[in-house]
Amino acid sequence: MSDPERHPFLHGLSKHRGAPPTVVVIFGASGDLTARKLVPAIYNLALDGLLPADFYLIGFGRKPIPDAEFQQVAADAVREFSRRELQDDVWSRLAPRTLYVSGGYDEAAAFQQLAERIEGIEKEIGQEMQTLFYISTPPSVFAPISENLGASGLARRHVGRPQQSKVIIEKPFGKDLASAQALNRTIASVFAESQVFRIDHYLGKETVQDLLVQRFANAIFEPLWNRNFVDHVQITVAEEVGVGTRAGYYEGSGALRDMIQNHTMQLLALTAMEPPVSLDAESIRNEKVKLLQAIQPLRLEAAAGDVARAQYAEGLLGGNPVAGYMQEDGVDAKSSTETFAALRLNINNWRWHGVPFYLRSGKRMARRVTEIAIRFKRAPGNIFAESERIQLAANTLAFQIQPDEGMSLILNAKIPGLETRTQPVKMNFKYATTFGSNTPEAYERLVLDAMIGDSTLFIRGDETERSWQLVTPILEHWRTQGRTGLDTYSAGSWGPKSADALLDANGHSWREP
Repeated sequence: MSDPERHPFLHGLSKHRGAPPTVVVIFGASGDLTARKLVPAIYNLALDGLLPADFYLIGFGRKPIPDAEFQQVAADAVREFSRRELQDDVWSRLAPRTLYVSGGYDEAAAFQQLAERIEGIEKEIGQEMQTLFYISTPPSVFAPISENLGASGLARRHVGRPQQSKVIIEKPFGKDLASAQALNRTIASVFAESQVFRIDHYLGKETVQDLLVQRFANAIFEPLWNRNFVDHVQITVAEEVGVGTRAGYYEGSGALRDMIQNHTMQLLALTAMEPPVSLDAESIRNEKVKLLQAIQPLRLEAAAGDVARAQYAEGLLGGNPVAGYMQEDGVDAKSSTETFAALRLNINNWRWHGVPFYLRSGKRMARRVTEIAIRFKRAPGNIFAESERIQLAANTLAFQIQPDEGMSLILNAKIPGLETRTQPVKMNFKYATTFGSNTPEAYERLVLDAMIGDSTLFIRGDETERSWQLVTPILEHWRTQGRTGLDTYSAGSWGPKSADALLDANGHSWREP
């Protein structure tokens, strides 16, 4: 079942991937992420022959269940959520190596039992195993899990060898700068930085990875990628859904923590960073950190500030009425939690001085879309005077991260005919159209990269701290303001007027992706 012809993205992949014998341990094995993403990702890697020959999956959770029951739960998850159907011959090889250990995240005895289970596997197959710990739990137990991995000796297994332990940590990585620093200190007391993989699944998406290819492998783009030619940049991460049943979590989070600090900042860093000296992980991550360090502190005052926040009010979505945030179950009657946040950023370096970057993210917006739009300056001294016959648009290069991965370029073209008439046209490239619709999921790439030790698409400790350093003053300011300055927007719209004002000051406006 290891035919690389299954998908064009897999051409040559198996030749360059050689993970050592591996045990993946998922903390939070009964969680939604495990069922929807992690187990299907592991199955699809198995289907493509990209797992090591000796591979084991161990679920770890509080609820005691036998191995056979966890194997059935995993099979059901593949049937429901995998991008490809469960094939019996593949699953029959993976299922017997899908095991379960129960215990509390703060129970030393449970981690000792886990260690014994892993050692038993090594004895059975007669060789050392790499252990990849995936912490897919609420952030409140990140620290006790890390501490118990250290106390049990699991974190330092085979250290310095290809089989050394690694840990993947899901977001949110902290809730502000102080908590992120504290968590980094806890992890650093147990693991070396080279063992730590802070995950942001957006970095596993094809279009995000394609940013580097488009910028640095196409001579037509990089010479224009600077203040001389770019007018401004817009990054939008919009969701149609509301908070649903997650109000308890979201009340302590909000759009700035949930989306801007991580996903959106990562998109910004890859879009605006300087060319790395090579494609190795540290070279790329160094440039991302430099970019984040170049962002100027934001002005937080109400008038002429660089930030906007709002909550969605009732409105129409898909022609159906939906409730406002304050009417959602579990939302505090005095809630000041933002469901929409927008920032205007200025980057103080040679490449981007004077070019504004606009970031926005919100729930209950007009449609689900994540997009990076590079708006170029208009041609100087244009010989085509604007009239009803001449329609000119600024050239715009847009990367659509989801739902339909691809990119587009807006150009001005002459309409066929005997007189000169123009209109903007859009050139589209879609991954599904060119390469087929069966694109690997982001988690497949990220789990595989962690197994082989490639940290390119993961976040370094100083990187996450710098991101929190930028947004923590905003969070503190909003906390002191309460509901003062908190705008509203209708569900099904593109956001509040206060977000429009961030662009109005520069004569810009949000585009509708």
